[in-house]
Amino acid sequence: MNIIIIDYDMGNVGSIFNMLKKIGLSAKISSNHNDILLSDKLILPGVGAFDKGMLNLEKADIISLLNEKVMIRRTPILGICLGMQLFTRTSEEGNLPGLGWIDADTKKFQFNYSEKQYRIPHMGWNTVTFRKNNFLFDGFVEEPRFYFVHSYHVSCDNEDLSIAKTLYGYEFTSAIQRDNIFGVQFHPEKSHKFGMKLLINFINYS
Repeated sequence: MNIIIIDYDMGNVGSIFNMLKKIGLSAKISSNHNDILLSDKLILPGVGAFDKGMLNLEKADIISLLNEKVMIRRTPILGICLGMQLFTRTSEEGNLPGLGWIDADTKKFQFNYSEKQYRIPHMGWNTVTFRKNNFLFDGFVEEPRFYFVHSYHVSCDNEDLSIAKTLYGYEFTSAIQRDNIFGVQFHPEKSHKFGMKLLINFINYS
């Protein structure tokens, strides 16, 4: 299994690499075209600003290659936090277009006056509720808790793309799937046993 963690200077790629290693999976951190081209599974992490993420993907000259791998060759990809947000068309955080792989936009948390006890960013452990059966959450026998750090969240045009929700002031999409494209707003690499199980499920997806 050839697993590539895409390195575009926007994510804690080392943490993901170490988590995969801990569960017995070998991966490579790379933005090399040949590595990506030959990959069986891709992981796009991300911490930081939307526009900076898109600029760094452009700087690495891998956007067209990712489009080919994901949209044409149907290579499974998992976007984590900002990585998932980059799958959308736009973000309220920036001005640049995203990858546009899913019919969705990235929105900032907005709370009314009575909800101001909810701080931004949403940071810490929170539960995830499955909207429907999905391979990504296969085998979870208890209510999973994952670690979040984000000020923006994905809003899908079609709710069928949203496979999990999380409550923080209001419900927001915390996981998506469109065919071979998976995304999670939380950080599985920081979520202990639940994160390990989710990563195993993604790697076993075919």
